[in-house]
Amino acid sequence: MKTAALSREKQQARREIFAGVMSGTSLDGVDAVLAEFTSGAVCTLLAFVHVGFPAELRRELMKLQAASEGEIPRAARAANALADLYAQALRSACAAARIAAADIVAAGVHGQTVRHRPDEGWTLQINNPARVAERAQVCVVADFRARDIAAGGQGAPLVPAFHAAMFAAADRHRVVVNVGGIANVTDLPPDGNVHGFDTGPGNVLLDLWCARQRGLAFDDHGAWAASGIADSKLLAALLDEPYFAAPPPKSTGRDLFNAPWLDRALSVVPGMRRAEDVQATLVALTARTLANAVRAHCAGAVEMLVCGGGASNAALMAAIARELPRLRIGPTDAAGVASGHVEALAFAWLAREAIAGRPGNVPAVTGASGPRVLGAIYPR
Repeated sequence: MKTAALSREKQQARREIFAGVMSGTSLDGVDAVLAEFTSGAVCTLLAFVHVGFPAELRRELMKLQAASEGEIPRAARAANALADLYAQALRSACAAARIAAADIVAAGVHGQTVRHRPDEGWTLQINNPARVAERAQVCVVADFRARDIAAGGQGAPLVPAFHAAMFAAADRHRVVVNVGGIANVTDLPPDGNVHGFDTGPGNVLLDLWCARQRGLAFDDHGAWAASGIADSKLLAALLDEPYFAAPPPKSTGRDLFNAPWLDRALSVVPGMRRAEDVQATLVALTARTLANAVRAHCAGAVEMLVCGGGASNAALMAAIARELPRLRIGPTDAAGVASGHVEALAFAWLAREAIAGRPGNVPAVTGASGPRVLGAIYPR
């Protein structure tokens, strides 16, 4: 009896250290955080690391975004390579924080989305969470989208629940915008009626065009886009996409917003145009679709907090500000969380919710039939 009591006391005294590991639609690499939680989403960041994708793996992940020969064994091999990178990022985060892997309660490891078809009842994130658990010697929570989709939801976006826990304010109506490869918006009115959805492309088309025209992974701070002039006719053709007018709940990804999609729009509006003008037009597309979403679904918002890679794109931030001049707009850093850390922290928080048996979805966001505990658990 005494031994059991001591064991319970040890469990109760254990620090709530969770890890979040993710690789987003931008395909730039792996972000990992370690955070110690106290209550709700209140946490202290212990470490952040970024591990870039090897060029060969990035090329393979890009190819796996569409059907191709031999994709099943190739996807399995890519999953193993990703799992090794995830484990490496976890080990590096532990070293940076001087934390033993055994001190981590669990790591939320999202995987790499290569297909997202909630309309057909499925989504696919390449991952091998058992391999991550084995290599990093941590408990892993993965497969976050599946249960929400099984309950009739979109399985995305997943971050609004964390946004609400972290950024909601009783004295102001905030909107949180995550601009990764795909952009999404979370509406946080003071009454707690949280909702949100994917608005459309964030950086995915910007990165695609920059890689095609300049051989660079991204347009650093949007400097190239800033040298161009948005083409109003091309922008109108891009905005003609039915997804933008569809009502939420809705989510999207590279299944829709990809190179063929952009090339079709370019063919509809023929003519000679400078490459930098196309880049400026794609910035305008992201800004306009975000602003339209806020105007249509976040009436009364007075403040916008921006996170994800897009928060570092000065041209994009300026374009959003022009679209929404009445809102105070800035990165989430102003609210105490670095814009580049938010999404990985969200998966640490989602892992915490799963371990505690608490729901991690927002049915008003995803369209699920009710709150659900998200994620499958792979013990250490």
